[in-house]
Amino acid sequence: MIRPIVRDVFFLGQKSLPASRQDTGVGRDLTDTLTANRDRCVGMAANMIGVRKRIIIVSMGILNLVMYNPVIVSREGPYETEEGCLSLEGVRKTLRYEKIEVEYLDGSWKKHRQTYTGWTAQIIQHECDHLEGRII
Repeated sequence: MIRPIVRDVFFLGQKSLPASRQDTGVGRDLTDTLTANRDRCVGMAANMIGVRKRIIIVSMGILNLVMYNPVIVSREGPYETEEGCLSLEGVRKTLRYEKIEVEYLDGSWKKHRQTYTGWTAQIIQHECDHLEGRII
């Protein structure tokens, strides 16, 4: 289901709670909502659609990857950049890392540990900031 985008900074500023198997429907809603906003969005966190759970989606070209309970376990190559956000007006400066390693669960609750670089790594970092209530 396509959900409305949350713009309430108080809500977005709250830490998300761990996701459970019962939250896989949120992953489907994130997929539908990202698809509907593909022309202006490359990733989303569940709080952007009104759900305070640790779930993100990242567009990787033709593939959308939903991550449940993602944790960035390592970072390399810091750089400064500017980012916009579908939930917030304007752009903000932020520190990102060129290479990250992430642990997460997929929709079947299988654990993964994967390395990401470049643009995909930047998107994951932005969405994980949302999970922590950091408004970037």
